Amino acid sequence: MEPNEPLERPRRNRRTAGLRRLVRETRLHPSDFVWPVFVVDGEGERQPIEAMPGCERHSPDVLVEEARKAADLGISAVALFPAVDASLKDSVASESHRPDGLLQRAVRRLKLALPELVVITDVAMDPYSSDGHDGLLRDGQILNDESLPILAAMAVSQADAGADLVAPSDMLDGRVACIRDALDHAGHSDVGILSYAVKYASAFYGPFRSALDSAPREGDKRTYQMDPANRREAMREVTLDIQEGADIVMVKPALAYLDIIDDVAAEVDVPVAAYHVSGEYAMVHAAGQRGWIDADAVMQECLLSIKRAGADIIFTYAAREVAAAL
Repeated sequence: MEPNEPLERPRRNRRTAGLRRLVRETRLHPSDFVWPVFVVDGEGERQPIEAMPGCERHSPDVLVEEARKAADLGISAVALFPAVDASLKDSVASESHRPDGLLQRAVRRLKLALPELVVITDVAMDPYSSDGHDGLLRDGQILNDESLPILAAMAVSQADAGADLVAPSDMLDGRVACIRDALDHAGHSDVGILSYAVKYASAFYGPFRSALDSAPREGDKRTYQMDPANRREAMREVTLDIQEGADIVMVKPALAYLDIIDDVAAEVDVPVAAYHVSGEYAMVHAAGQRGWIDADAVMQECLLSIKRAGADIIFTYAAREVAAAL
């Protein structure tokens, strides 16, 4: 090295906490988070979910209390998932678009109490279906086109109740266009669509399905959810959904698909969401309970990696605990 050649010392910028904060490239903020919440019928209900430590099913009245705490922490949005009584489930998910259904009542109650809170509703048949699938099932096959009117009716019903964003999570072809058309014709042109554009047939969904009792009664979802081995296909799905009218696109799961989040964020001009799913959340808490890791630190590191990969919005069950720590 020549005498006057400057030495590169990147670690100088790491010397103190203040310097590290000053040059930090990626930052988490509570407004990045969407808090997914499970809703159950009744009053005063708080039902712990064994496979998801720290998570509960809330009745609508309790949901309002808990959502207010989230809003006070700076969290901008909640995503609602209904735990529907088995007696109300049928093969055509008729409970999904009933005006006084569980989800619709929960949305109305939330928007009345917390009008500024963004409420996102799940558009999918599986919580309401006796088959546990995201579409009509006949002879072991999912009927794509025949299922779309049910999804559209569900979205309109949710918008009627006051949802700000409807979020189709079914991965059936053409559903974004069908929902957009139905919303517009029903006078809900201001209600946005957050599409689960890239949803993989993942093994990480187990705790979620247990919480809602929504696992398929036969077969699996591999004929309509994406193959975890495929990367290029993700951009095809995203492009189609944006063309059909999606306002925000989602990648799900998140941690095992950071490359996909990066690909999508680099190519699209709409906001990109990522879902830190139940299995990803549960693994961290399970290891933390055994003293194997610092669960709080690991959780923040996981969410930081999702943001660093390019996600503008992060759905995470850890939203409140991380927001409180930031």
